[in-house]
Amino acid sequence: MTQTQEMSSAAMSENPVDESDMPQPIISVDHMSVFYRGVTAVRDVTLDFAANKITALIGPSGCGKSTVLRSFNRMNDLVPGARVEGAVRYHGQDIYHPDVDPVEIRRRIGMVFQKPNPFPKSIYENVAWGARINGYRGDMDELVQESLRKAALWEEVKDKLKESGLALSGGQQQRLCIARAIAVRPDVILMDEPASALDPIATLRIEELMQDLKREYTIIIVTHNMQQAARVSDMTAFMSIDRTQIEKRIGYVVEYAATEKIFTNPDNPETEDYVTGRFG
Repeated sequence: MTQTQEMSSAAMSENPVDESDMPQPIISVDHMSVFYRGVTAVRDVTLDFAANKITALIGPSGCGKSTVLRSFNRMNDLVPGARVEGAVRYHGQDIYHPDVDPVEIRRRIGMVFQKPNPFPKSIYENVAWGARINGYRGDMDELVQESLRKAALWEEVKDKLKESGLALSGGQQQRLCIARAIAVRPDVILMDEPASALDPIATLRIEELMQDLKREYTIIIVTHNMQQAARVSDMTAFMSIDRTQIEKRIGYVVEYAATEKIFTNPDNPETEDYVTGRFG
């Protein structure tokens, strides 16, 4: 990594040391609120995300799930008028510190979007692109193959790497986008409804892939699919809209716990109503 690609060493340590007996969360969100042009979209979110776990963000439409997810790698910076208060810490360091490079944050905390968005390039170049612009100097052929293997796509495309990524099926395109994210070697992958545009078979492939990937990566997923959240996640955060200010549509976290607890024995009646389909 070149010096221009690195974040300030004062703001971000490459290999943080945890001297406590309890492992530190890889991402820690402390009283975070998000505003768009001064209007509150999400308020007072406090969540910790453990390494090598899958965490699902669930809740009704408009409660701010994607807004929260996009705050974890500063994607909201790209929205005019967006502002974040509170702290989002990655390995203990605040990613909104003025000296932190948001581009470097997005390398370490990758993102896969709802609709597959491969570049109008070859399959090979789709995977190599991010690594190349980040100054990767290793064996690119090896990196592309490794990334496609991790995304469970190599066997399907190994003989057509020069063909356009746009020629793949929807499910294959989404796995190509996951390979592209993996190729820049992040340790967190954010997924915003990664299977909502896919058929059931392709959805199952993505879910199986997530289980494989969590051995090496921390995954945070936004999903409207309750069955998917229950199947794939270790932890679940249920978000809703503040009913005391329903006209303002301010999102907040109602409950955060192990997925099994959220779906079988939640503490909050609103959580139970949502996961059992009584509202939402």
